[in-house]
Amino acid sequence: MANSSTAFLSSKDNYSTFSFNGTTLTFLTSKNLERYTKVKKWDNGYIVVMAKNKSKPEHEDYIDLQPILENLYMEPESFLSKIKNVEVRYE
Repeated sequence: MANSSTAFLSSKDNYSTFSFNGTTLTFLTSKNLERYTKVKKWDNGYIVVMAKNKSKPEHEDYIDLQPILENLYMEPESFLSKIKNVEVRYE
């Protein structure tokens, strides 16, 4: 269930988006990614996610948000510490 401590992960074309509390991070992903299907684990910036690619069946994949935030000159600890859950959401 979504609440103020829940972030959302999705993808479109070659990009993934991670949204939380009015901030959306957009980053390049595999051109073969069709969609994320389930978040298996959230660990303070490290996400274990199930994904469906064009070339293979659903599989486990990994996203590390810490270097993405650092490259954007954002403080990872202050942004990530408020997030308790991550859900896949496509609109």
